[in-house]
Amino acid sequence: MYRDQSFLDWPFFEDKHRLLAAELESWCQQNLPVDHSDVDAACIDLVAKLGSDGWLQHSAIDGSGQPLDVRSLCLIRETLARYDALADFAFAMQGLGTGAISLFGTVDQQQWLQQTRAGMTLSAFALTEAQSGSDVANITLSAIRDGDDYLLNGEKTWISNGGIAGLYCVFARTADTGAKGLSAFIVSADTEGFSIAERLHTIAPHPLARLKFDNVRIGASNRIGAEGEGFKIAMSVLDVFRSTVGAAALGFARRALAESVARVKSRELFGNPLIELQMVQGHIADMALDVDAAALLVYRAAWTKDSGASRVTREAAMAKLYATDNAQKVIDAAVQLHGGDGVRSGTVVETLYRDIRALRIYEGASDVQKIIIARQVIISSE
Repeated sequence: MYRDQSFLDWPFFEDKHRLLAAELESWCQQNLPVDHSDVDAACIDLVAKLGSDGWLQHSAIDGSGQPLDVRSLCLIRETLARYDALADFAFAMQGLGTGAISLFGTVDQQQWLQQTRAGMTLSAFALTEAQSGSDVANITLSAIRDGDDYLLNGEKTWISNGGIAGLYCVFARTADTGAKGLSAFIVSADTEGFSIAERLHTIAPHPLARLKFDNVRIGASNRIGAEGEGFKIAMSVLDVFRSTVGAAALGFARRALAESVARVKSRELFGNPLIELQMVQGHIADMALDVDAAALLVYRAAWTKDSGASRVTREAAMAKLYATDNAQKVIDAAVQLHGGDGVRSGTVVETLYRDIRALRIYEGASDVQKIIIARQVIISSE
């Protein structure tokens, strides 16, 4: 099957990244895709396998003080997504769910990372609420100080790994001061008063839930950072991991392009292979162009962060917006080129068609990314 690896020669990458890509490619060929008939079980098994084989070591800091390597995160997500969307999801959530602990946690709090990197405990990033999806500053889940503890009350929704995670990074309101009134907390799944209110189901199944907090008592030692730093922590985590969403979309697009090339080379129309039709060649050219443009934006953002930039808000937003929106276009073209087989349930391109849609919504919907980019352009022009 068509597989373009020439991008690994771009100056964004070092030899360690090329070696990582080659080793992961071999691992994926041996282990993916997995059976999706029981999504919860599949995710638990994937996290355990990714942990035991060392891939989750890249998902969080390792205690050496070295920052997360965002290029490695993107390469891993792109490659996993090209083989199996659920494998990408399993890996991504171990990083996103512990991102606040990796970046801002105390030494004691970072002990959790030993379990998540080993694949022993699944993690979740509990930010979204029914009335505060992209509007993070509108969070209402409360965390009221009670002596040496906090009492958490409220709900979170659309939380990935909800119901199977053992560790939740929860963002709650500690003061009535908008974005400056938010704080971040570690909540273990077995904490009294914490429950799964509802399991949520989507067109591309993966573990999702609505969470309920009913007088959940946690110690002040579970707070990540200082009171009022929750918004900063959440945005810093998204600043790192938003580029990786674009990388996952890129993986989907690469697979769609590969499936399409194989299809048009083998399928005949009017006695000739489809690939000989100029209109079909035009579709393939457009798909390849969108793939390469997305890759350039994704790995520019990752390289910029790895090069020491404190924030890559503009670069990450551009990468996520372009890669996810245009992966949708590439996959739609793949479905068209496959004809009736493109909409047959369970085929690769039909599955990709369902998988890509959520990426244009989570971690900041496409329209929100446009607002972020515009604001960054305006700020830089002042």
